[in-house]
Amino acid sequence: MLKIGCHLSSSRGFLAMGKDAVKIGANTLQFFTRNPRGSKARKIDSEDVASFLRLAREKGIAGIMGHAPYTLNPCSASNKTREFTLMAMTDDVLRMEYLPHSYYTFHPGNHVGQGVETGISLTAAMLNQIMQPGQTTTILLETMSGKGTEIGSTFAELRQIIDRVTRRDRIGVCLDTCHVYDAGYDIVNDLDGVLQDFDRNIGLENLLAIHLNDSSNPLGSRKDRHAAIGKGTIGLEAMVRVINHPRLRERPFFLETPNDLDGYAAEIALLREAFQD
Repeated sequence: MLKIGCHLSSSRGFLAMGKDAVKIGANTLQFFTRNPRGSKARKIDSEDVASFLRLAREKGIAGIMGHAPYTLNPCSASNKTREFTLMAMTDDVLRMEYLPHSYYTFHPGNHVGQGVETGISLTAAMLNQIMQPGQTTTILLETMSGKGTEIGSTFAELRQIIDRVTRRDRIGVCLDTCHVYDAGYDIVNDLDGVLQDFDRNIGLENLLAIHLNDSSNPLGSRKDRHAAIGKGTIGLEAMVRVINHPRLRERPFFLETPNDLDGYAAEIALLREAFQD
C-alpha cells in the first residue's frame, strides 16, 4: 500500500491534524514543529496527543514526520543563530518523543561564506549535541537544491555529515524530488542512475522518507520552488515512476505542493490510482 500524506497545519492541535489527514485519504502526515518563519512552538497537550495517537492507530496513520522551521541554521557564522538553532532543535526532538518512532527533518544549513567544509563540520557537531541516548526519533537530513550557500545539495556532502554523527542508528535522509532535480540530479530521465549515485555515497538503506514535489524550475537551476504534481518540469510520469520504484515504494511520501486540503486530496487520489499494488 502506498504510504502517502502531506504537510498539514498543527495549529488546531494534533487530533484536528489527524482528522484532516483522514479526510483527504492520507495515511501519514508531516507538520511544522514550531512557527516555520519564527520560533514559537505550540504547547503540548498530552490529552490531545493521546487522542491523536488513538486515531492514528485506528486509521493506520504511521511514519509521521515533524519539520524544523526555516529560521534554523546549524552552520551559521553567527554564534547567536547557532545557539538559537541548538535550543530549538533540541527542544523539537524532545517534543517529537510524544510521537514515538517518528521522523524529524531539517535543512542542513547555509555556510554563509565560511565554506562547505566548515558548514558540514558545524552541522554535524550540532547534531551530536542534540541527539540523546534512548531517543526514538530519527533525524533526517533533507536534500537541498543548492541555492546560495546551502550545504546538502550533493549526496557526497550529506554523507560527510552522516559520517561525523555518533548516533548512526538515529540519522537518515529525506529526499526531496524538487530539490534534487533543481540541484542537477535528473530523476526524470535517469532515476535509476540517481538512486545508484545515492546508494554509492550514502546507502539507500539510509533514505527513509521522500518529499514528493514537482518543480517550477528546470534541471540544475539551483532554485527551490515547488509545483503541484504534474504541473511542473518534473511531470506526472516521472512522479509515478518515483512512487512505483522498487527501491522507493515502501518509503513514506510527503506532499509539500502549493495546495489546500482539497488539492492535496486530489493529488493523493491521483497517486493512489497510479500506484501499482
